[in-house]
Amino acid sequence: MEGSILDSLGKELIGVMSPVSICMLLVVLLVSILSPSSSFPSSPTPTPIVTAANLVYSENPSDSTTQKFEGALLNAAVFIVLIAVVTFILVLLYYYNFTNFLKHYMRLSAFLILTTMGGAIFLSLISHFSLPFDAPTCFLSLFNFSVLGVVSVFGRGVPIIITQTYTVILGIITAAWFTQLPEWTTWGLLVALALYDLVAVLAPGGPLKILVELSQSRDDDLPALVYEARPTVSTSSGGGRRNGGLGLLVGGVSDNSSVELQNLATTIGNHSNEEIAVDDERERMRNERSDDQGETIPLVVANSSEIGVVDEERSPLVEMVAGEGRDGGDGNEEAMTAGIKLGLGDFVFYSVLVGRAAMYDLMTVYACYLAIISGLACTLILLSVCRRALPALPISIALGVIFYFLTRLLMEPFVVQTSTNLMMF
Repeated sequence: MEGSILDSLGKELIGVMSPVSICMLLVVLLVSILSPSSSFPSSPTPTPIVTAANLVYSENPSDSTTQKFEGALLNAAVFIVLIAVVTFILVLLYYYNFTNFLKHYMRLSAFLILTTMGGAIFLSLISHFSLPFDAPTCFLSLFNFSVLGVVSVFGRGVPIIITQTYTVILGIITAAWFTQLPEWTTWGLLVALALYDLVAVLAPGGPLKILVELSQSRDDDLPALVYEARPTVSTSSGGGRRNGGLGLLVGGVSDNSSVELQNLATTIGNHSNEEIAVDDERERMRNERSDDQGETIPLVVANSSEIGVVDEERSPLVEMVAGEGRDGGDGNEEAMTAGIKLGLGDFVFYSVLVGRAAMYDLMTVYACYLAIISGLACTLILLSVCRRALPALPISIALGVIFYFLTRLLMEPFVVQTSTNLMMF
C-alpha cells in the first residue's frame, strides 16, 4: 500500500518552523532590548531611517490618519515597483547565464549586511550592556565573523548547521533594521509584499515564476539566499515510491522538485542488508555468465520477476543508485529525501511582523506568532497536495495582520478590563 504524502509532513514542518521561530524570537528580543532605550542605530524617534521603503513619504506622529494611510500606500507602491524591477533584472542576468556575476553579487550583499547592518547592531548591544570592547578587537571580530559567514553560506563542504546558523543570522539582522520603519509604512509594506508574492509566483509572466522555471529547466540552484533544512527520512510500504517531499520554497516560491529528489533517494530494506543484496546479484550475474558466455553482463538487475539487461549507455543514475524494492516490495522501506528550502525573504518579513507587534505588547506577539506558524503550515500542506509553485508569504502575512489588529483592538482591552476588575487572574 502506497504511503500518504502527509506521512513525513511533521518532520518537514519542524525542520522549517524551528529556524523561523528562532529568527522571530531573536528579533523580538532585539526590539525589546534596544528600542526602549533608543540605543538602536539611527534611532527612529527624531528621524526615521531612509530606505527604499519610505522614499516618497516620511511619516510623522503629527500627521493625520488620512495622510499616514496615503503615504503608506505610496511607499508600498514604490517599494514593490523597485522590487519588481530588480527581480526582472536578476531574471535577465540568469537567463543570459551571468551566474558568476549573480553569485559574486550575493556574496557582496551578505558581506555588507553582516559588516554594516550587523556591525551597527553589535555596537548598540555593546553600548547597551556596557561591554568592555576596544576598537581593534571589535573590528577584527566583526571582520572575521563576516568573512566566515560568507564562506559558510556560499561555500561547499561546510557543515549544514553552520550554514543554517548564518542564514538565520542574516534574516535576523535584516528584519531588525526593517522594524525601524514607521508603523503605517510597515503594515502597508507587509500587505503589499504578500500581494506581490501572490502575483509574482502564480501569474503566467510573474518574475519569480519565470526564475523558478528557468532553474528547473537547467537543473541549477536558484540565485537567491535560501535556508536549507536537513534531509528527512520517510517510511513507505509496498515498495512503491512516494512523492512526499515538499520540494523547494525560495523567496516565497515553491520549486516542486520533489519527484526528482525522491528518484535520487537511497532505498533501504529493513529486512535485508544492501551490501549483501549487491553481493547476491553479482553472484547471480557470474552464474549466468558461466552459463552463456556470449551474453552481456547486465549492469543493474531490474525489479521484475525476470532478470532484465540494462545497457550502460542508457541506464540512468537513478537505477544505478537504487532500484525500486529489490526484494519484491513486500516490506517497509525508508527513503532519504533532500531537505526543503525556504527563502530568506520569508524569514525577514515574518520577523518584521512579530517585531512590530513586540513594540506594542507581548499579547500581540503571541497572537502574531501563532498566526504566522499556522499560515506556514497551511502553505506547506497545500504545497504537498497541489504539487505546484505556491507563494509562502500571503497566508502567513494575512493571518498575522488580522490577528494583530484583532488582538490589539478587541482581545487586549477585554483581557485588561477583566484583569483589573478581578474577573480573571
